[in-house]
Amino acid sequence: MNIPFLGNWRRRHGARHGPVPAGMGDQDPDGIAELLSECELLRDRAAAAGVELDDTPASLAALDQLQPRWRDDPEELFRLGNDAGLYLGTVVVRTVPGAHWRIGGDGRALIRLPSGREVDVVEAGLEWAAVGAPELSRRYSEVRED
Repeated sequence: MNIPFLGNWRRRHGARHGPVPAGMGDQDPDGIAELLSECELLRDRAAAAGVELDDTPASLAALDQLQPRWRDDPEELFRLGNDAGLYLGTVVVRTVPGAHWRIGGDGRALIRLPSGREVDVVEAGLEWAAVGAPELSRRYSEVRED
């Protein structure tokens, strides 16, 4: 998984090399939630469009209304999609009781729901960035119902 700001987090926490350790979300839930909620590019693009990302479901609906100008740049599309997925996960973790981050053995950021189901939110964000559907707010509703 490509998390552009991971290098900064590693320096702050004394780590230098290697992927995010599997199970890190279980060992340091606050640390992983802080790391994954940064979503710097998405927050910059949203602010430029007048959208406040306040980690609520309403902000997901506001993101769904953005003009997809990033689709012309494959690198930005990937980075923005990655951030969109991490932001979706941030909203889920902060609003769905019992939901938490988990880092899979392959380094993917997943959300574990109280039911035990795991959701690959980065995949959802990439799909949203590339084609606009399903919308982030719809993904949130589906996860919330689980």
